Amino acid sequence: MSAVWRASRAAVKRRRVQTFVIGLVVLCSTTTVLLALGLLAAASGPFDKAYTAQRGAHTVATYDPAKVSDAQLARTAHRPGVTAAAGPFPQAVIDVPTDWIGSPPGPLSVVGRADPAGPVDRVRMRQGRWAEAPGEIVVNWSTNGTPDAELVGTKLEVPGLPTLTVVGFATSMSQSAAAWVTPGQAEALHPTSTQMLYRFTDSATGAQLRDSLARATDGLPADSVTAAQTHLTLKKAFSARADAYLPFISLFGVLGLLVSALIVANVVSGAVISGNRHIGVLKAIGFTPNQVVAVYLTMVSVPTVAGCVLGTLLGNALATPILQIAFSGIEIGMADVGTVPPWVNVACLAGMPTLVALTALVPALRAHRLPAARAISAGGAPRTGRGLRVQRVLASSRLPRSVSLGLGHPFARPGRAFMTTAAILLGVATVTLATGLTSTMVSYAQTARGPGGTVVYVAVGGHGNNPVKPLLTDAQIEERLRSLGAQQFQARALTQVGLVGYAQPAFGNFYRGNPSPPEAFVEGRPPSGPGEIAAGPAFLTERGLAVGDRVTLEANGRRTAATIVGQLIDSDARSLESRWETLGQLAPDSRPVEYTVRLAPGANARAYADAVDAADPGLRAEVVDSAKVNAATTTVVGFSSVFSVMLALVASLGVFNTVLLNTRDRRRDLGMLKSIGMTPRQVVAMTVTSVTGLGLVGGLLGIPLGIVAHRLVVDNVGVVAFPESMKDVWHAPQLAGMLCAGVAIAVLGALIPARSAARMTIAAALHTE
Repeated sequence: MSAVWRASRAAVKRRRVQTFVIGLVVLCSTTTVLLALGLLAAASGPFDKAYTAQRGAHTVATYDPAKVSDAQLARTAHRPGVTAAAGPFPQAVIDVPTDWIGSPPGPLSVVGRADPAGPVDRVRMRQGRWAEAPGEIVVNWSTNGTPDAELVGTKLEVPGLPTLTVVGFATSMSQSAAAWVTPGQAEALHPTSTQMLYRFTDSATGAQLRDSLARATDGLPADSVTAAQTHLTLKKAFSARADAYLPFISLFGVLGLLVSALIVANVVSGAVISGNRHIGVLKAIGFTPNQVVAVYLTMVSVPTVAGCVLGTLLGNALATPILQIAFSGIEIGMADVGTVPPWVNVACLAGMPTLVALTALVPALRAHRLPAARAISAGGAPRTGRGLRVQRVLASSRLPRSVSLGLGHPFARPGRAFMTTAAILLGVATVTLATGLTSTMVSYAQTARGPGGTVVYVAVGGHGNNPVKPLLTDAQIEERLRSLGAQQFQARALTQVGLVGYAQPAFGNFYRGNPSPPEAFVEGRPPSGPGEIAAGPAFLTERGLAVGDRVTLEANGRRTAATIVGQLIDSDARSLESRWETLGQLAPDSRPVEYTVRLAPGANARAYADAVDAADPGLRAEVVDSAKVNAATTTVVGFSSVFSVMLALVASLGVFNTVLLNTRDRRRDLGMLKSIGMTPRQVVAMTVTSVTGLGLVGGLLGIPLGIVAHRLVVDNVGVVAFPESMKDVWHAPQLAGMLCAGVAIAVLGALIPARSAARMTIAAALHTE
């Protein structure tokens, strides 16, 4: 083994360029694969682990107490298929009149529960203690991080109900309630429903959950179940943003793996072909065929292991900010999504070297079969007759002789030419994909900003825990904003609304003034009157709704029917939007929480914001940077751009390796050509031309592959529904640029070895190896 190691180490030193190429491409591929696997694991693993640890409910069922008694509900815990149950718990809905602990006014679902433990939905305390006496309430803290201890002791005062004091914050992975009180306190809040928590034997699919709930409620009065929330819905909401990033990162990972395999196979194949005499010498001095194969496998394993380790470290460093963005704004509860699971690191550290070794094994077996005598006697030039017919045809053309010779070189080594073309193809496909994603995401960000001049957001009541009530009325505020120079104006009220038949409330955004731009809708139209709402794809998908469906909204004890008239390009999974007339049917006393003001082009936005701040201490203006894009756009564009540059560089290095091997194979040919008068400039032209055709072919084939990959990605982003105008981003100048990218990759990779070949002297070229 020591002899194999010494021979392999010497081979690594001789082939520094090839070693660097393999290490770099493995680093890029490992980083991307680790990010893809990390996102895939974070989309399900942490949720499942935390849900199991808390014995989360497979179904949270809400019943009408007027139709079914507590005794009847208690018996459902012993029905076939029910492995565990908790309840019945009284459930009341409190209409909070003002902002409270970071939530807008609206319904607050409160459940009466004696303790956080139990066979189902073991609630975890995050701050403070559980409610033990009347007048105490525990709030569900479902976001990441620990709540501020100063929030303990906050009062909740609702007219007509007892004052409640926050004594703690807890987390329920089942999202069974927004807050908890003692059962006795719940009765004083006038409960309108009863809650049961179930765990079932069969709970893997939605159909199984529906059947299990049907068996548990068999014999109960009809329509006694008013709502049912499953853990599958919560899991889908948990992974929605991560699932959106997964397609394009996974696709980049696959492209990186393919390029890795092609370049490693090309490097090892070239090393075997150009090292025939070296192989013969090794066999002549006693190396067995298996040892010769081991030399070449070890030669590629050294840079592979180094690149894999560095790629794993880089992937872990990038994973934390990407996971934070992917799970921003998501109710993650106790799920740990900040780190990559250990098995992902192990899979990359073990899988990448194995993949490279298997890729290198095929060309290395050629050295295994090569007899020692034949290997020692083999020259460096290609075998006679290979590609001669093509050379003759090119020689009869009117092309300069250096160009015709260069165009004929790939036909002398068709296998090497194929792998080089494939690497260029994948490089062009990656650049095409990145260009398309950038155009789509920039268009998406511009739509979110809207056309026109600078935007100024005016918050009502200031910010923080000590809001300042405006001195002006709503009408006076609007008049003041217009008089200061507002070109367009929109007021927004925010309140929680319930959807009848759905457990989780929604955040309703109600607008007055200029409607939402039609460009923000992928289907339907903006709401224009009372009873019309719009929502994003995540909201509609999670609730099984579509444009044209009707729902019933409720808030403050009032209900109103609403029709979904439009689907937004993007929106939070728990938010919807409507017009001010709809809010008047639910909460007529609501006031705007924010004004969006668009100024005329060229207006002084900073001066406008200062004037607004001076107009009323209860107003706070903020100028929106017109060049600012959201985190998702920055992540997608940044990641795809960096990876496409890296992959294009790796493809160029693959071309560099091919040209270098071809130059070494044809040393004698170059010496003969120089001896009969070929100038250095003609040598460069011949060498560069030998891969220019490969770059052109790779570009022609890589462009449609990149376009297909772009469409595959943008069509499978669950939280954003891109309209056709954002998908159709390809135009003639862009396509021409992509075609030039293939040629550029080939030329850049060939330029350095071409100049080296031009500087080679005739004596050195003709010197016997």
